Amino acid sequence: MGSTYLVKVVGASLPPAQVAALQAGVEQCLKEVNRQISHYQPDSELSLFNCAPAGAPFKISAGFAALVRQSMELDRLSGGAFDPTLAPVINLWGFGEKTPEHRIPAEAELEQARRSTGIAHLRLTPAGELVKDIPGLQLNFGANGKGFGVDEMVRVLQARGLTNAYVSISGEVFVLGHNAKGTKWQVGIPAPVPDWRPGGPVATVLSLSGQAVSTSGDYQKYFVDAQGRRLCHIMDPKTGRPVQHNLGSVSVVADSSTLADALSTTLFVLGPEAGLRFIETWTNASALFIVREAEGKFRSVPSSRFASQTGYRP
Repeated sequence: MGSTYLVKVVGASLPPAQVAALQAGVEQCLKEVNRQISHYQPDSELSLFNCAPAGAPFKISAGFAALVRQSMELDRLSGGAFDPTLAPVINLWGFGEKTPEHRIPAEAELEQARRSTGIAHLRLTPAGELVKDIPGLQLNFGANGKGFGVDEMVRVLQARGLTNAYVSISGEVFVLGHNAKGTKWQVGIPAPVPDWRPGGPVATVLSLSGQAVSTSGDYQKYFVDAQGRRLCHIMDPKTGRPVQHNLGSVSVVADSSTLADALSTTLFVLGPEAGLRFIETWTNASALFIVREAEGKFRSVPSSRFASQTGYRP
């Protein structure tokens, strides 16, 4: 997945041999996640599917299939705001691993790239086979794959009877039980300031237990065009262009990291108004929208369930 992971376990005195076994179990879990859905690993199921011809059924593992189903359903529910087939477009703008130089593509280039995208061109058979109906269609689970990896690590911990832990891959976090002080875990939400890095300012701190949190925004991966517009790595599937609105970030709290990860991207694409309407339809998730205003100021807009689920105070 091209990211680092962190696991903190509290309230359990594990001898060195058990710590080593736990670490080995977590790493084996992540190897299996990468074997299924890594777009960096050339022999992963995802990479092999991306190279497969149109019309050929391709057998995939259960985890891979679950991400496909989630993506299809979320795309349907959101009216097309979530699409994991945008790799050619993302690469064209310079946000993919193949083209690190940011640039604004020509209209003809963009149209050609978009002809190889569209989750509607995917079909998952009852036998767990994935089929693409156009050549060149590729999957990239950058918007829900890290969340899936976090959930898999949490399963490893729970299978060993561990009940109090902090688990993360990059900014995708799931917390179990309580922290070392015996209270809920305190998880900071980054302030969407330019080029934010770990240790940077936080917009707020949430109190969580048995919950996941994920944040999507335009403040880390972006470039500025000649008109001064911020062009970020999150693409609108309907246009093939970086999302353009006044939303700096959106943080989602949910009962799984896979869902929080996918929903945060979806809501960022939808924007603050449509995104707020959409998250209100979910009873197992809530969100905090941080909206940019004039002179570098921000306005926080929580969904109706956010405070009760996170202890959030404006």
